[in-house]
Amino acid sequence: MNNFLLRTITGIVFVGLVVSSIVFNPLFFVGLFFGVTLLGLHEFYSLLKKGGKFPQSCWGMIMGGLLFAGLALVSNHLMPAKYLVALLPLAVIAFIAELYRNKPAPFENIALTLVGLFYIALPFGLLNFLYLQGVNYTFILLLGFFIILWANDTFAYLFGITFGKHRLFERISPKKSWEGSIGGGLSSIAIACVIASLDKSLPLIHWIAIAVIIVISGTLGDLVESMLKRSLNCKDSGTLLPGHGGILDRFDAVLISAPLIFVYIQLIK
Repeated sequence: MNNFLLRTITGIVFVGLVVSSIVFNPLFFVGLFFGVTLLGLHEFYSLLKKGGKFPQSCWGMIMGGLLFAGLALVSNHLMPAKYLVALLPLAVIAFIAELYRNKPAPFENIALTLVGLFYIALPFGLLNFLYLQGVNYTFILLLGFFIILWANDTFAYLFGITFGKHRLFERISPKKSWEGSIGGGLSSIAIACVIASLDKSLPLIHWIAIAVIIVISGTLGDLVESMLKRSLNCKDSGTLLPGHGGILDRFDAVLISAPLIFVYIQLIK
């Protein structure tokens, strides 16, 4: 099976899982992205270890899983938000645990462990709040978020291979071009306008703003993950998704854009 066909099949299955989890059952979505969070954390800490770092990977995954679960419970009104402060002592334990590990650069190890929570677990956890922001708790905002995100990625690639001449950020990602980014951005805004015409839970101006935020932050998210891999001399974050790499390779744009969209929605509520 050639790489293009393998990549296509994996992409269809991947998109089908995400869309069905959003549309059919919130619990399915929570379960799916709880698993995605743990896999993403495992990839992140494994990359760091390959680069000669010593994060507290097991403790980081436990904290990340609890953070995602806590945010999911709060978003579904199953737990008051104030109880999230109970997670703070878990972060303190990371400092204490480093006393007994006898590893080089202990404060770097602590920092890298906690970075995994902010870079991976927190963004995935905040997606749960987008599930509940539409009229009568509809899924349109969360689904629209992913559709715009995928549209930006897809059309940026198509415009890039067709018209791309000027490099966007050659030091980090030599293949990305300004032409591709602009084409992806304009296509994403057009799709946001289509979503706004089909659903009235948000005015058109807000869908356009969401698209702009996703285009800019999603592109930067891709570059951030490329920067991570380059700094550790790795081509892909993992091999879980044949033809696509790992979890971080597929969700790199989500990790930066999700917190910003969450903030924007909170500000316009």
